Order: sequence, then structure tokens, then C-alpha cells
Amino acid sequence: MPTKRPIKTFLFVTMLVLSMLLLFGCSSDSTSTTDKGNNDNSSNTDTNQAASEPQSGGTITIASMQEPDTLDVHKTAMSIASNVTSHLGGTLLAINPETNELEPNLAEDYSVSEDGKTITFKIRQGVTFTDGTPLTAQVFKDTFDRILNPDTGATVAASLIGGIQSTSAPDDYTFVIELVAPSAPFLRNLTSQGYLQPLSMSAIEKFGDDYGRNPVGAGPFIFKEWTTGQSITLVRNEDFNWPQRNAQNQGKAYPEQIVYKFITDAQTMLAALDSGSIDVAMGVAPKDVQKYRNNPDFYVLEADRQGLGLFLEMNVEDELLADLNVRKAINMAINKEAIIKAVLNGEGSPAYGPIPSTIFGYDPNVENYGHKLNQEEAVSLLEDAGFTKNSKGIMEKDGKELSFELTTMGQYNQAAQMVQAMLKDVGINLNIQSMEAGTLIEKVSQGEYDLSFLAYSYSDPDILYLLFHSSQIGGLNHSRVKNAELDELLEKGRITIDPEERKQVYARVQEIVVENAYWAPIYAEKIFYVVNSRVQDVKLSNVSIEYQDAWVKQ
Repeated sequence: MPTKRPIKTFLFVTMLVLSMLLLFGCSSDSTSTTDKGNNDNSSNTDTNQAASEPQSGGTITIASMQEPDTLDVHKTAMSIASNVTSHLGGTLLAINPETNELEPNLAEDYSVSEDGKTITFKIRQGVTFTDGTPLTAQVFKDTFDRILNPDTGATVAASLIGGIQSTSAPDDYTFVIELVAPSAPFLRNLTSQGYLQPLSMSAIEKFGDDYGRNPVGAGPFIFKEWTTGQSITLVRNEDFNWPQRNAQNQGKAYPEQIVYKFITDAQTMLAALDSGSIDVAMGVAPKDVQKYRNNPDFYVLEADRQGLGLFLEMNVEDELLADLNVRKAINMAINKEAIIKAVLNGEGSPAYGPIPSTIFGYDPNVENYGHKLNQEEAVSLLEDAGFTKNSKGIMEKDGKELSFELTTMGQYNQAAQMVQAMLKDVGINLNIQSMEAGTLIEKVSQGEYDLSFLAYSYSDPDILYLLFHSSQIGGLNHSRVKNAELDELLEKGRITIDPEERKQVYARVQEIVVENAYWAPIYAEKIFYVVNSRVQDVKLSNVSIEYQDAWVKQ
């Protein structure tokens, strides 16, 4: 008989809430979360009701600098899509933010077999989708099978449940997952609120290709409308009474509506926050946070990102970037400290490898062997590769200039311009192409780029499988890395349960990634959110914003 096994047998104190796997600081987890204020400010006390008493009603308006490409979470790699849809559904398991332990959610209980390969869930009864269909074990099976079906085209969602051999639903409320091998990160992957929520198969059948504009879940809010380029509106699910166990509010949500308003310019977003037209600003730059810290009309939430706030991906299939000397030279031309000072107001740390110190398995030795700023060595490497500077100061070989296009988004423009100047100093020409996030992800996933700026959030070193394993080319392996030794180690890291052995695996993985200069890591950072004090009890579950307890002062 399968028996409940201690979570720490399989997992570590690291955390995974992948509302945002890739991009933009909208979700990840950190054990060093600092909440700068969920409490009422005396200057904002409601005269008719004590501010400590939650009120029903009102709208919470959240600013996002990105707009989703689709709300079909199986067909997106955008964090904002997962962020929005997290309000529409739930997950088998959840993370208790106080203990960092796994706990049942839409599964009322679960067990793991002694060999670690069979996981059995007892599905919570009485849960219904907002279209009226009941949540059953068969729904979970259909959802997971849809993710794993290659015809679906799932990327992030499929990566999160990779390693499944089969799923079954022996009765209405028993869901069974069979793994090919024990998986260290698998159970925590199941807490990914957006990507791995159960979907209404009736709605998918009804809407077909338009499902991404008509999502249906079993969560506290219901999709209402999407005005392209402007906003997405969700309304309260009046029948909802199955929140995560650690929530103080164990009934339906307090706000009547949640609105995501798309504001692509950071200063415009802050102006909207100041005017009161939005309530929550996500991903506020460190240089802009200070003015809100001691302002009673706002409170600041902050946490260390478990992931990198900025890194430069290199497409190794590009003719010029296929040369290791060129990739190393790009690394050595970049002044990370200068970028941190200018872009983050100094509130960040340089990154020398593909994971930061906040993620389990980080190898501190990377700070010694990682590529450092050395413009002279960068020039020497390019010369060794056969390049010489022409009359314009640009390196060239066989009459062809060393020139690349940097694909980026508006929020990284300052860093992009700084890197452009730094590369020019060593004879590399860089053209900047800024685009909308969804377009960027599509291009880099297909390998249609030279260099690209991105960020990611994840709490387990298994992120490196998603980013560098050859099977993920066309998905999140944007650099299109094919390295047999790396593949073998990344596969081993997934099934190695002993923490110390697993650390050794990922120490070597980091060495290989740095030795081959697949990326130019730039910085790790903190994530900041600013909230209007009229919206109370917005909380961070590590770095993901939680609204189940949030309410609006009327």
C-alpha cells in the first residue's frame, strides 16, 4: 500500500510557485520575503468601520506591463497569463507560506509509494467549475493528458510535469500519476497555480480555438471580458468556498472584481498609481520604491527573486555565436556592477552563473570561475577568433562585421543601451529591437534571434533542465544548447533525491553552462510591489501576490 512519505524525502526547503516561470518578476518564491505592510495606516481609517474588519465589494485594479498572448495556460509561456488565470482555478497541492511545506488543496489528501514513482490523490468533493461541471479525477486526467499531448503545443506546463509515464482515474475522486522515475521537484511543481490548474473540458470543447479568450476554471473568480490592449476583468465566483487551507478567508473572495490594466510604460504606471486609477503596481523599479515607503497612502511588498532578474541569452546556432570565444568576449565586455547601479539603484547583486544564491544547489564557486569584466581579454579572444578592428572600430572577419541584434522589451531598454555601449567598446556592434513580450517569447522559442534579454523565476535547480536540456529546444531552451554531458547531468538531477548528491550534480551543471558561455548572466534582484492602502491585506506568498484575504475599504 502506498504510504504518506515526509515531503523532505523528496524535496527541499526551496519553493516553487511558477505563476511566473519565465519573465518579468511577477512570480517566484523566496525564503527571505519581507512584507513592508499589510496593516492599516491610521491616516486611512474608515470612519464607518474599523479598517481591521474586511468588507465585501469593490474592485482591485492591478497594473501589468505585459498583456497575455492567451489565457489557455497550456499554450503560453508568459507569466502574466499564469498570473491572471491563477485567480480562475486552483491546484492539487499548495504551499503553506508560513511553513514552506506542501499541503493538499484541490486534492484533500495524497500519498507517495515507497519507490517514489506512484502518487495517488484523493480529489476534494463538492468543487465545481464556474460553468457548472463538477471537478473529478477524470478532469485532472484529461487536463494532464492534454498538457502532455504534443498536438497541444504546451511548453511551460508540459515541462512542469515532464517524467509522467501515465495517469489514471480509477474512480470519480481518485487520481493517480505514474512517474518514469522518482522526481525531486515534481510535487512542488504541482503547486503552479496558473499552469497546472484543472480546466473544464466542456469549455474547451465548446470554445475550441477561442478557449484562450474564454477560460473556465474552478477558482474564486470568473473570467468576464478581455479588451485587447487595455484590460482583463474578472468577477467574483459567488459559489466559491474551497480556498487554500492557510487563507484567513475561507469563503468567497471579498472584492467583486479584479481588473488587470495593461500599462507598458513604467512611469505611466506610477502616475496611475499616484492618481488612484490603479491599486497595485507590479515590478516597480527599486529607484521608484523609496517615495512610497513612508507614504501612509501606500504600502510596499518586497522579496528576493528566486531566479535571475536579467540575463543575456545567446543563440548558439548563429554562425558567429557558435564560436565560444565570441560568447566569452560578450560576457567579459559587460560591466554588471554599472548596470546594477544604474538600473536597480544598487539594489541587486551580479550574477556569474545561471542560478542565484537564493536557489537550492547554488555553487558559490561560480563567483570565482564566472566570467568577469575584462575588456582587454575580450578583445584578445575576438582576435584569437580571427577578428580585427576595421576603420569604424568594429571587429570584422572575411569582410563581415561582428554585429548582432538584441531582442528585448521596453522595461529593459536602459540595460540594453548600456550593453550596446559596452560591446561597442570591444568592437561588437549591437542593434536593439524592442518588442511586446508575447512576440519576443515566440521569436526566441523558435530560434529567430541572435541575443535576447530575459528574466526567470523558479525555486529549484531543475529550472536548468527546462532552460538547457536539448529536449527543450523549441520550448525554454532558447539558446538551443545540445550538450550530451549536460543532458545527462540534468536528467540525473531530476531523479537524485539525496540533497548533497544533488548539489554536486548541479555544481557541475553550473560549471558547464559557464564554461560554454551559453548566457551572459547579469544580475539577481529584489521584486517590489506597491499597493494603495485602500486595498488591505494584499500579501506575498513568498513573491507571488495573494488576494484571497484582500479587501477594499469602501
